Amino acid sequence: MTDELVFYTAPMSRGRIVRWMLEEVGAPYRTELVGFGPAMKGEGYRAINPMGKVPALRHGGTVVTECAAILAYLADAFPEAGLAPAPTTLARGAYYRWLFFCAGPVEAATTNTVLGVTVPDDPRMRGMVGYGSLDSVLDTLEGAVSGRDFVAGDRFSAADLYLAAHLGWGMQFRTIPRRPAFEAYASRHAARPAAVRAREIDDGLLAQQQAAS
Repeated sequence: MTDELVFYTAPMSRGRIVRWMLEEVGAPYRTELVGFGPAMKGEGYRAINPMGKVPALRHGGTVVTECAAILAYLADAFPEAGLAPAPTTLARGAYYRWLFFCAGPVEAATTNTVLGVTVPDDPRMRGMVGYGSLDSVLDTLEGAVSGRDFVAGDRFSAADLYLAAHLGWGMQFRTIPRRPAFEAYASRHAARPAAVRAREIDDGLLAQQQAAS
């Protein structure tokens, strides 16, 4: 695909996850920085994402929002990067499973915990929230990453990227407790050249913003 890739982000946001994915893909892209506050909530940017949040991706005439959706889209749009198992393989199921487990239960459970939202200790109530409890989510996640390099097949995929990014971020800001399996999995993937490049780019942009403020 030859349409221009335009990446809308802020250097201290979930956009860091998409930056990593773009660096893994290796296709040229243009970054549009969107400031928090009026710029992000203004009419101009809301034409890209009506939610007024980053990240967002424009690929020619297609706009994609939400991190997991952007990662899945890029993996399919640039299959030569090898960031998703082939649709006809069994690994594709595991790929979808863990990519969206992170986007759903992991995001919801960790966010609710940070905000002090407590699910009543009632099986019916826990069933309503889907993830049940933070401990259940973390135990399930630990089982997924323990003793293996990749969660879907025998190579790195967008699902690994998303899980590793969430684990790294969560442990850094203490929204996810440090467990040996989490640390080993996240640090291994964070050492990938594309991950290092992405961090350097966003850290540089953040330093520029802080120097200008």
